[in-house]
Amino acid sequence: MRAVSAGDALAAQPLLQVAEPAGTSWGAGGYYEVWLGGPTDWIYPPLHDAGRRMADLASRSAGGSPLHQRALAQLGRELLLAQASDWPFILKNRTAEEYARRRLLDHLTAFTALAWQVEEGAIDEEALLALEDRDNLFPDLDPRLWSRP
Repeated sequence: MRAVSAGDALAAQPLLQVAEPAGTSWGAGGYYEVWLGGPTDWIYPPLHDAGRRMADLASRSAGGSPLHQRALAQLGRELLLAQASDWPFILKNRTAEEYARRRLLDHLTAFTALAWQVEEGAIDEEALLALEDRDNLFPDLDPRLWSRP
């Protein structure tokens, strides 16, 4: 046995079976029922809007000031936090609905306010710092991940 890179392993075996895993979930029924329909329908339109807005901002914002880049990174954090699968899971199972609703809306509200500041070129650094302190996961998040080619 020897250690090789993935590229070397593929080059050594030119005939490989290609497989595409089927979409599945650990949720009830093995598909996405837990996250779709009923008490979660309302969350997806604003999440999709925020995702498109993030892609637009990241695509248009190459190279801005350090403050601008910090704001874009925080937009990514707020979007990821809003998109967490915990919120629809909690809403569907009716375990802590108000908490989940509040967290989702708090992150969407923070995203919307900060996106407006970025678009207007008027970033409130004190407010940004408060968001960075509160929602500080992924400290090295690169907003270019959302850029369109």
